[in-house]
Amino acid sequence: MNTTIRELLVKFGKLPASVDQIADDADLYAVGLTSFASVQLMLGIEEAFDIEFPDNLLNRKSFASINAIAKTVDQIKDNRKVA
Repeated sequence: MNTTIRELLVKFGKLPASVDQIADDADLYAVGLTSFASVQLMLGIEEAFDIEFPDNLLNRKSFASINAIAKTVDQIKDNRKVA
């Protein structure tokens, strides 16, 4: 999953640093992720993983790091299984 997230960051994140140089737990906003890019990233994640972000997960914390994104995607998938 982290590989796909990294690919999406390259495509949508417009980060000044190479995604390959960013640790999975690094703060993406500190590295240069903007609010606009996070929206584009969210749309890419939704398409790639066939999910939809609920309103309660549309926050900075959900996109804070590669690990946070992966955790959020897993949470959405788990909630979808229960529903």
